[in-house]
Amino acid sequence: MGQCGITSSKTVLVFLNLIFWGAAGILCYVGAYVFITYDDYDHFFEDVYTLFPAVVIMAVGALLFIIGLIGCCATIRESRCGLATFVFILLLVFVTEVVVVVLGYVYRAKVENEVDRSIQKVYKTYNGTNSDAASRAIDYVQRQLHCCGIHNYSDWENTDWFKETKNQSVPLSCCRETARSCNGSLANPSDLYAEGCEALVVKKLQEILMHVIWAALAFAAIQLLGMLCACIVLCRRSRDPAYELLITGGTYA
Repeated sequence: MGQCGITSSKTVLVFLNLIFWGAAGILCYVGAYVFITYDDYDHFFEDVYTLFPAVVIMAVGALLFIIGLIGCCATIRESRCGLATFVFILLLVFVTEVVVVVLGYVYRAKVENEVDRSIQKVYKTYNGTNSDAASRAIDYVQRQLHCCGIHNYSDWENTDWFKETKNQSVPLSCCRETARSCNGSLANPSDLYAEGCEALVVKKLQEILMHVIWAALAFAAIQLLGMLCACIVLCRRSRDPAYELLITGGTYA
């Protein structure tokens, strides 16, 4: 019965190690996704430390690949030292993922204030040219998120670009996709996106951080199961004489 329990634990442990390799790829993907998306919205969020959870999650992903390798080798070779190392590294990674979750929630709460402070500056510097990074960022966000202005399209009336052009119109990126003849004129507000961009940018950035948080929580749970199975194998290897004989190839007297 003891050998059966050990075998079951070992089977689960090997399976979990394979999952760790898959998890490594997924975590690296999540971290890369955060970086790529942040690049599209970096003008609206100046605090680069928000990327810290993504950096950590990518490092954890790379470490999980190594952990899976150590775990498989230790399980197959029945190495007590290897399994102990496996459990210790898993514990460190688990603690790291808990830190990622906490940081994710901390930065998620800061997003709204950061965006509110930055978005005002970006809209003031808009000049409508494609060569200007801030202008490209605004046009991109307005098209992608289907929004116009900070709170609504009337915010454009307070910008230097609007006052200089003197044509009573907003950028074409404010035009609805369904409005084929839209030229950005405020005389036809039904052609323009009604919702402001600030709330949507905040929502988008918070969603990105939630991807990191959920990924960290999901794989932290898997790691707990991995540590539990490894501990079972280690404990029974120490206490069960039959298991020791099975490993050494000996027999009962």
